[in-house]
Formats: sequence, C-alpha cells, structure tokens
Amino acid sequence: MILEAQQSFDLPYPGSPDQALAFLRDPVRALAHVHFLRGLHTAPDGVRGELLVALPLLGDADLPFCSALHHTPDGAALIPEALTGERAWVEVAGQAHAESGPDRTLLRYHFQFRAHLDLPPSEGWGGGAFEKMAQAAARRTLERVARELPAGIAAGIAAGS
Repeated sequence: MILEAQQSFDLPYPGSPDQALAFLRDPVRALAHVHFLRGLHTAPDGVRGELLVALPLLGDADLPFCSALHHTPDGAALIPEALTGERAWVEVAGQAHAESGPDRTLLRYHFQFRAHLDLPPSEGWGGGAFEKMAQAAARRTLERVARELPAGIAAGIAAGS
C-alpha cells in the first residue's frame, strides 16, 4: 500500500538572511523539535531517520527514510532515496527556501510524504474491509503528521537551535 500526504507552509525567521539560509540547509537543526522524528542524522548519502506514526489497527510504526540533501541558491531540497528490502518505509521529499524582504525573512516549505506499507494479505470480505479501514487510518495519520510539521519547525526557530 502506498499513501501520500503533503504540506506547504511559511514561517517568519527572526534572524538575518544568512542565518535563515544556514537554518534551512541544516535539516537536523531545523527538524530537531519535530516530535514524530527519531534518530535524525546526516550521513554521507543524505539525511536519515525514522518517522514515528501510530497506525490504528496496525499499531505503532517506525518508518525509516533516507533523503539526499541538495543545496539550492536560496535554500535546500530533500530528494527521497528508495529503501529496498524494508516492509514499511517512507519517502520524504521537500523544498525550502528563504525570501528576504525589507522588514523580515520568510521561510517557505513544501514537504511530500509517500509511505510504503506492506499489509498482510486480505482474504474475503472481512479482509477487504480490514484493508480499507487500515488504509483510511494510515492516511489520516500521515496527513496529521504533515499538519504537525510546521509547529515542530517553528519550535526549532524559537529555540534558536
């Protein structure tokens, strides 16, 4: 099963344009206060970590991800890498850039999440109904994670991390 969610948002940045750019290009720092991420770190192949989600009917899931980090002239981009061999994983893609105006700097984000989940095979009407319920619950959970992302990044900005 593949589920998708996305989130776009803007956040004011209190520092200089150079500080905003450094913040955007350091995903571990920018995402340090996002409570549903665990083990976030940079590696030679990019940014790695786990997206923690509670999936009703399926239990808690730790969805690993790996995304290449590319610097852009005004920010950064995360390009998802496939994690073959995993039963459940998530693609995390994103673009972030800073826009500086005369009185403030604005951080513009757009994230896309694409979860890959292997469900047990469903048989008959009961199995099909279970699969539909699990898909709906997982979709709602992934959408909630996307909605909570701005608050976590805003907390990182406020903490000056």
